[in-house]
Amino acid sequence: MPEPRPFDRLGPPSWPAPWGVLALLLLTGLALIRNGSGEFDSHPPQPAPAAATGALSPADASGATTAQASPTGLSASPALRVRVPGAGVDAPVRPVGLDREGWIDPPPARAPHPAGWFTGSPAPGESGTSVLVGHVDGADGPAVFHGLGALEKGGRVEVARADGRAAVFTVYGVDVVPRDGFPARRVYAGTGRPELRLITCGGRYRQGEGYDANVVVFARLSAVR
Repeated sequence: MPEPRPFDRLGPPSWPAPWGVLALLLLTGLALIRNGSGEFDSHPPQPAPAAATGALSPADASGATTAQASPTGLSASPALRVRVPGAGVDAPVRPVGLDREGWIDPPPARAPHPAGWFTGSPAPGESGTSVLVGHVDGADGPAVFHGLGALEKGGRVEVARADGRAAVFTVYGVDVVPRDGFPARRVYAGTGRPELRLITCGGRYRQGEGYDANVVVFARLSAVR
């Protein structure tokens, strides 16, 4: 398979498509999710170097942080709410897909400030890499994922599902990755276990261009309630 190319406003990808390629097409441009405003003095926190996955691949990093195997993956069920105590997130989740131009159709950057579960990825808690996206800011100020950069390794992410179960994930890395040259295979690759990625805009904001990077939280399933 040829190396995926960065998102460049092509039409919708052909269906079906391998998740890694589809994710690249849809989400490398998340810094452009119709854009974060970057207009506020309260800039989003940036991840500390100690929180980064570093040179390890997600598969290596997730295995290196614990000797205990992850719980068995759950069956499919829509995500309803996400809680991230270390980032001040307690928000509803709505399903998101593609707009007519093939862009991910993000949740609105206004109250109640929902996050979006991209339905082209597994449901949180299913085997595979699930993806939740959200704005960092909007016209009215900080948005749902404004605080993601404050997360540290070992932090908790809890996703409530429609089946009444809650998938609990443990953070093993928080990276800032460039919009250009986005490392899609590293971000979205499967690890053989249920994983979660939280993604929002990050890096520097330039008027007329938006943010130049994404904040990506890497987490693995550690409990089911």
